[in-house]
Amino acid sequence: MRAFHKLSQGLREEREKAAATQFRDPSGLQAASAEKSGPDSALLPDSPSLSPAQALYVKKIKQHHRLVLFIQIFLLIFIIAAWEICSDIGWLNSFIFSSPSRMIKSAAELYADGNLLGHIGITLAETFGSFLLVAIFTILIAVLLWWNQTFSEILEPYFVILNSLPKSAMAPIFIVWLGNNMKTIIITAISLAVFGSILNLYTSFMSTDPDKIKLIKTLHGSRIDCLTKVILPLNLPAILSILKVDIGLCLIGVVIGEFLAAKQGLGYLIIYGSQVLQWDNF
Repeated sequence: MRAFHKLSQGLREEREKAAATQFRDPSGLQAASAEKSGPDSALLPDSPSLSPAQALYVKKIKQHHRLVLFIQIFLLIFIIAAWEICSDIGWLNSFIFSSPSRMIKSAAELYADGNLLGHIGITLAETFGSFLLVAIFTILIAVLLWWNQTFSEILEPYFVILNSLPKSAMAPIFIVWLGNNMKTIIITAISLAVFGSILNLYTSFMSTDPDKIKLIKTLHGSRIDCLTKVILPLNLPAILSILKVDIGLCLIGVVIGEFLAAKQGLGYLIIYGSQVLQWDNF
């Protein structure tokens, strides 16, 4: 019995030492696993190794991304080079269509004068300001329409009508109402993007799987639980997609507003260049 007791005590001490060693240096096991699994194991840190089929699949995915990036860059370079060559050999009228080299030269002159960065900064500030307001209004109003069905039935026809209005034609009216200032430009950009975004996001909210909402209600969840646990998470891709479109619409709206109600900004440079036939600026 005494020998059995000593043997069990020795085994217990060995287990404690092994556990203490593993706790102090867990990276040793990870390093050994990484050496066994090869370089492909860095792709999946939680997995000890990759099978040959998995490694081949990862390799194909990387090759596909490289191919897409290469073709995108090649197309950009090809278009710019073809434009420059056609302007140099006379296939395109360089006075009317300009050329990349002339545009770069004009941009360098504006930068040397200290005007280019100021105009770009003004346009970017107006674009991001209007985009932030559009994002806030879109999400809040779409949630409000989803929350109250009666409210949505009342307001939805008005949003459809407002979305169908020609926004560029409304810009002069905004100038009369609000004056010739930055506020008019931001309102023009907001009006161009917000109404369509609200309708699209509200439609996406209403298209959410009703079974998931029923499940939340079956578990005695409230309306806010349906919103935070089902509606918003499931529609996050739709929200991001709408916002990606909105940033472009806000830039267009800002440039349209600067055409009519600005003394600085990229829209002002474009309209000034078209008036004095400086197509390089245009």
